[in-house]
Amino acid sequence: MDLAKALAELRQQRDNIDQAIMSLERLAADRPRGRGRPPGRKSGSGKKRQVHAVANEGNKSVPG
Repeated sequence: MDLAKALAELRQQRDNIDQAIMSLERLAADRPRGRGRPPGRKSGSGKKRQVHAVANEGNKSVPG
């Protein structure tokens, strides 16, 4: 392949990628913020929820 031809193809691909990036950036900027409560953050504090073993035993109204 000729070097000039390779450079021309790479420039065309770069232009296509630039257009795609600009389109996605416009979509992201125009997107309205979600309604409702934002999702909670994952904290790295290492705290875990306590699981109570008697939780299922305490509810006798559920057969099983």
